[in-house]
Amino acid sequence: MGNKMNKLTNKKRLVSIILAGVLLLGGCGAKEVSNTEDTVAEDQFSEEIVIGFSQLGAESDWRTANTQSMKDTFTSDKGYRLIVEDGQQQQSNQIMAIRKFIQQEVDYIVLAPVTETGWDTVLQEAKDAGIPVIIVDRQVDVSDESLFTCWIGSDFSLEGKKAAEWLHQFAVAKDIPESDIHIANIQGTIGASAQIGRTEGLQEGAKKYGWDLLAEVPGEFTQAKGKEVMESLLKEYPQINVVYCENDNEALGAIEAIESAGKTVGSDILQGEIMVMSFDAVTKNIMRCIMRNKITFDAGCNPHHGPRVEAQIQLLEAGKVPDMFSYVEERIYSYDATVPSLEVDNNSYSVTVVTSKTLEEFK
Repeated sequence: MGNKMNKLTNKKRLVSIILAGVLLLGGCGAKEVSNTEDTVAEDQFSEEIVIGFSQLGAESDWRTANTQSMKDTFTSDKGYRLIVEDGQQQQSNQIMAIRKFIQQEVDYIVLAPVTETGWDTVLQEAKDAGIPVIIVDRQVDVSDESLFTCWIGSDFSLEGKKAAEWLHQFAVAKDIPESDIHIANIQGTIGASAQIGRTEGLQEGAKKYGWDLLAEVPGEFTQAKGKEVMESLLKEYPQINVVYCENDNEALGAIEAIESAGKTVGSDILQGEIMVMSFDAVTKNIMRCIMRNKITFDAGCNPHHGPRVEAQIQLLEAGKVPDMFSYVEERIYSYDATVPSLEVDNNSYSVTVVTSKTLEEFK
C-alpha cells in the first residue's frame, strides 16, 4: 500500500502545480473553482485502482477465456483501470512488461507466468517498489515466497491424478488389460506448471498400473503443434490407442491428424479406435467433441480468475492478508457414464456426462 500512497502524493503535487498555473494565468476568477477541481482530481486519483496484467500469451481457448475474465472483472465503472500486456509466450516479454508496470507505478501487478523459474530478480524489483504481485494460473518457483503476495489457480497435479485414475477405472470397467494400453503424451509448454502437474499424473499412473507409455513430446499447448506432433507419433508408434493431450487445443490438432491418417477417434480401443483424453473444457465446441466421443475424457481447468483476483485485491485494499494459495473449483467431463466417479487422495469426484443441457453452460 506504500506505493499507492506515494503515487497519490505525487499526483496531488501535480494537481497543485497545474492549479497554481491556472491561478497565475486566469487571475482572481480562478479562485472560485480551484478548491472544487482540487477535490475532484484527488477523489479520482484515490478511487482508481490501476492493475497491470502480464498475460503469457493467447495460445489457446483457455488463455483467451482467462484474459476475458480479467477484462470483464476490472472495468472502469467499478473503479479499475486494467493494463494488459501479451507476453507472446516469451518470458523476456513478460519481464519487460513487469518493469513497465513498475515504471507506471501501478497499484497491483497480476502475472500469469509462462514458466515457473526465472522470476526472482524482477519480482524483487516489484517488491522494492512496494507493488503487490498476484500470480495466476501457473506457479512460480522463487527463492523467497515473499516476492509475491498470493497465487490463484488450478491444482495441476490433482488434474493429472484425476485423468490417470479415470483411465484406470475405464480399463477395469471395459475389461481392458492395463498392459494393452499404449499411450502417447502430447505435453504442454515444458516447464509450465500445467505441463509439470499433468505429465507427473500420467507418469505416476503408468508406473502404478503398468501402462505402456510410448512417448512424451511437447505440443506447446497449440492446435498446430498438436497436429504436427500427432502426425509424427502415428508414424513412429502405430500401436497407439490412447492420446493424452495436456490441453484441448492440442487435442483438436491430434484428432485432425488421426482422422487424416484414416484412423478412427473413439473409446473402443480394443477394436482399433484411438481414444483422446484432454484438459481444460472451457468451450462449447469442446463439449460437442466430448458428446461425439472425439474427446472421451476432459479434466476441467477453470479459467475464470478475474473475480478471485478482485476478491484478493479488495482484501489488500482493506488492509487484510489474503490466503497465500487459492485453488479454484473444477469439474470432470466424459462421453459416457462408464466411470461415474473416481477417488483421488481420499477425495471423491463426480464425473459429468456431457449432454445437450451441458452445452447451455458454455459459450
